[in-house]
Amino acid sequence: MIRFEQVSVAYEGAARPALSGVDLTVPEGELCLLVGPSGSGKSTLLGAVSGLVPHFTGGTLRGRVTVAGRDTRTHKPRELADVVGTVGQDPMAHFVTDTVEDELAYGMESLGVPPDTMRRRVEETLDLLGLAELRDRPIASLSGGQRQRVAIGSVLTTHPRVLVLDEPTSALDPAAAEEVLAVLQRLVHDLGTTVLMAEHRLERVVQYADQVILLPSPGTAPLVGEPAEIMPVSPVQPPVVALGGLAGWSPVPLSVRDARRKAGPLRERLADAAPRAVSRPAPGAPVAEVSRLVVRHGRVEALRGAGLVVRPGETVALMGRNGAGKSTLLASLVGMHQPASGSVRVGGTEGDGVVPHRTRPAELLRHVGLVPQEPRDLLYADTVAAECAAADRDADAAPGTCRALVARLLPDVADTTHPRDLSEGQRLALALSVVLTARPPLLLLDEPTRGLDYAAKARLVEVVRELTADGHATVLATHDVELAAELAHRVVILAEGEVVADGPMAEVVVSSPAFAPQVAKVLAPLPWLTVPQVREALETTP
Repeated sequence: MIRFEQVSVAYEGAARPALSGVDLTVPEGELCLLVGPSGSGKSTLLGAVSGLVPHFTGGTLRGRVTVAGRDTRTHKPRELADVVGTVGQDPMAHFVTDTVEDELAYGMESLGVPPDTMRRRVEETLDLLGLAELRDRPIASLSGGQRQRVAIGSVLTTHPRVLVLDEPTSALDPAAAEEVLAVLQRLVHDLGTTVLMAEHRLERVVQYADQVILLPSPGTAPLVGEPAEIMPVSPVQPPVVALGGLAGWSPVPLSVRDARRKAGPLRERLADAAPRAVSRPAPGAPVAEVSRLVVRHGRVEALRGAGLVVRPGETVALMGRNGAGKSTLLASLVGMHQPASGSVRVGGTEGDGVVPHRTRPAELLRHVGLVPQEPRDLLYADTVAAECAAADRDADAAPGTCRALVARLLPDVADTTHPRDLSEGQRLALALSVVLTARPPLLLLDEPTRGLDYAAKARLVEVVRELTADGHATVLATHDVELAAELAHRVVILAEGEVVADGPMAEVVVSSPAFAPQVAKVLAPLPWLTVPQVREALETTP
């Protein structure tokens, strides 16, 4: 169905090709998973299938890519639209209408699908993706995860033979991700659709893949094989594979179920050990207080009496379904929403501090900084160097402060690189560096691992831990249960705008099948959450 014949792609001014020596076939009716570190060329490879590379992105493509027999060099994206459906990392860049139902119908209108067929397919897709209640909602009012499902739905309605998906579950809560993956499974198994998917959240998808394409680094020829062959040699691995390697299991497990079948001896070995206790933040005056907060978006009540207290040196994970109010709560802490009732204060001592929506941005930056879901919202300059220089000036930081953070989070990115030429994960790391330059006492991260591979996530964890040790507080809204297990002291779970759980990380997530990390599921009822915890215990246990 998809054939790459000695394909290379090079962009003008780049030090090395984005792709080189790609020679592979994706058969019809298979789910093929594309993996590799951030910036290794995954998005370029996906773009070559849809014709966006090089017709839209520019650059020089050598070799030949064919999809259903059509050569992408001679067929532009619109001439492949009836065969290939594409969802990129940024759904907002693809939307052309204002409401959910109109967006689902737009692609079919462009292809001239009969009205009766259009209506039936829209209804089917609304049900498949759990979007029926959102059909009349403006797209601008949806959460990031809801937009992601709409973007996927807008492609599914055209019934393409090939689906190309770039990070399709990155902004979805665990339950919504399972729903989307179940739909993809049905398309592959029942309809013979070919799915080519790039995804960093391997713990969610690797067990469903028929084959894996590994791009080890930019310009390196890919490795292709079955998941059990590729995962042990991959530089990016889901926790269950890393745990299998640590325990010496062969073949490595790809799912929690496979791992639990092998985990009996490991559980016995760990039975008398315990994870090192998480250091609790010292008591102190809150850096943020939210009390009985109500926020409305038009007719939608996004927060309903929510409360939150965050103290210095504390890391809090906000979790919950898409649309539960996580991003709204973070945005309220930086003054982007005026409360309908209730109160929000940041900084100062108890009962003191500033009210975010009444405070000038320059003053507010001394108390709190937000890295939003869409990092491009913070990036305006033409080069990485210019972004860093502006961040230093805005924060009154020593020249080079921001660039040093970028070098740590984004190794090998040149000063002259334009932010738009970075991958989604790389843009996120740049935006994070810009915000961290001011070293705000309270750092807010909205889906901070979207587009980040496991190595980049580990570097982020290290930076946040250092800030925590210096007394900075962090609140991160995330669907990444593995990140929460690594970082959070507390977990706050929101549902329909209300706080329904607030407690220590280990207690809250282990009791929730939806939010428990893979290691906790494999080793339950033992209290282990992460692979590093298990590794440390095995090194000290005879």
